[in-house]
Amino acid sequence: MIKTMTMKKRQYNAGMAGFFLGGICAISAGVLVSILRDQYQLSYGFSGTLVSAMSIGNMIALLISGILPGSIGEKGTTLLLSIGAFLGYLLMALTGNPVLLLLAFLLVGVSKGCTANKCTLLVSNNTSDKQRALSLLNACFAFGALLCPFLISFLQRKSSTIAMLGVSATGLLLWLVFLTADLPGKPKTRGEKSGGTDFSFLHNTAFWILALLLFCQNAAEYTVNGWLVTYYKNEQILSGALAAYTVTVQWSCNLFARLLLAFVLKVKKPFQALSLMGVGITVMYAVLLRMHTALPALIVLGLFSFSIAGVYPMTIACVGDMTSSASLGFLLSFAGIGGIIFPWLVGIIADGTGLRTGMIVNLIPCAGVIVLPLLMIRHNRSSALHT
Repeated sequence: MIKTMTMKKRQYNAGMAGFFLGGICAISAGVLVSILRDQYQLSYGFSGTLVSAMSIGNMIALLISGILPGSIGEKGTTLLLSIGAFLGYLLMALTGNPVLLLLAFLLVGVSKGCTANKCTLLVSNNTSDKQRALSLLNACFAFGALLCPFLISFLQRKSSTIAMLGVSATGLLLWLVFLTADLPGKPKTRGEKSGGTDFSFLHNTAFWILALLLFCQNAAEYTVNGWLVTYYKNEQILSGALAAYTVTVQWSCNLFARLLLAFVLKVKKPFQALSLMGVGITVMYAVLLRMHTALPALIVLGLFSFSIAGVYPMTIACVGDMTSSASLGFLLSFAGIGGIIFPWLVGIIADGTGLRTGMIVNLIPCAGVIVLPLLMIRHNRSSALHT
């Protein structure tokens, strides 16, 4: 009994610590892509491709993290996938070879997806108060995200290479946390497997509306995370290392909004709330593109981050009875495609007509967050009339 309690506590603490380190590793990529672009004179198109490669890695992790444990166990799977942050940032520090940089961002994305999934399970499976524990888990990630620009700025005073090596060392610490987390080492036996996977959710219209909603949320958020530092530098709104602190503004407001949703606000009509969030996202993003000075731009960025913070958790909660490992895996993988396509599309357009024009394309998924919840309301009303 004592041994079981000790293991639960160790796994719970590993989840919290892992997500804190994961916040540093995941958010650092958006800062470092700007440094890499300046260091190696990368094009906008290739810079966008790097951001998309990270999204591809994240999606790969979501797809295979539920398959590999049957062959090599949970511990083997987690250690194999989570090492990507250490190796990816190490590659960035050592080379500017385009192929290896693509591999580096892919590895970081794989580690990001693995870390998010595993830390959520470690915490939720080892606590009696899941809502409070998962709120604390998100706070750990946000705190890591807030810390990352300060860490990079401090290390960049030595050199850009030292900054990348510092984030790589953080990735190694993340891997060591999982190594000591008492994860199951043996694969499941055949007798432990379920009788089959239910894919009936694929025939549900509501599921596809929610999938498109998360697609738009991923597209809008990944584009801002991946391109905003470069955009601010290009428009001379912020310069030098100061531009990296846009991440601090984003995650401070994101954390504040999610804590409000968790502990203060009681949302009774989620789809109306989601559509209102979409209005906030679209308006703030449109205003953001018209900013020319630092302080107003940072204020509007904070309002954008505040508006988009609740879209992901509220949409996942709306999946309701359709929730299963298969449905969530498919949902998050489909949503991840938005985070792949739009950052890449911004870079491609920017190469031809300039970065400002490229950034305008992100208004499409922002507007999608307005429209799709309204379609969901209409669908629910139609379904109620036919029952």
